[in-house]
Amino acid sequence: MEKAERLFAILDSFRRRRAPVTAETLASEHAVSSRTVYRDIQTLIALGARIEGEAGIGYVLRAGYFMPPLMFSEPELEALVLGSRWVQTLPDTALAESARNALAKIATASGDDLRARIDDAGLWPVNLAGDQPPTPVLGRAREAMRTERAVALAYDDAQGSRTSRIVWPVQIAYFEGKQILVAWCCLRSDFRHFRFDRIAAFDLTTQPYGRSRREMTNTWIDAWNRSRASSDNDA
Repeated sequence: MEKAERLFAILDSFRRRRAPVTAETLASEHAVSSRTVYRDIQTLIALGARIEGEAGIGYVLRAGYFMPPLMFSEPELEALVLGSRWVQTLPDTALAESARNALAKIATASGDDLRARIDDAGLWPVNLAGDQPPTPVLGRAREAMRTERAVALAYDDAQGSRTSRIVWPVQIAYFEGKQILVAWCCLRSDFRHFRFDRIAAFDLTTQPYGRSRREMTNTWIDAWNRSRASSDNDA
């Protein structure tokens, strides 16, 4: 691996982590010596990378550093193009437009050869559900999660019965033909899954969540994994 390519790869290793990482761990990942990693870190710092830490304890890349030009491997670029084009098929119009803009920014910040490869990656998502009408509530749900503000929800169940409740949105699952909101339901004091096509009203309040969204996400994932493991054992 050339030095320039290795420097970008080490930056990617930092970006994937929130906690400090040791030079020994980076050396193992990139098949080089720890001494080489120490030299590379000093090179990156000289180029402006906000890397902090010390030998034996670990290093971390502080937020806000960007190093052009962008460099992507062929599989990384294909994943970006395919993911962006899939998002553009969703009824979340704001997210679809953002996906188009993000891909355009990547192309603009890259060389002509990369722009050509983006235009002709040869990968297209197939939306078997067909065109779906825009669902503005998806954008409001994402806003609720970003700001951690409670939502006053009116929801129709499968039998058409409507209930009103306060929920704390945690995750959104984007399926091809429908979207599911994972939220903590204050009415039931438990996690519930809500289909967006059954939501009759979705109003953001000024009330903050009672717990952090990250904490609730971890709790929900643990419960989901336990439920799946129990189902597998029953089978």
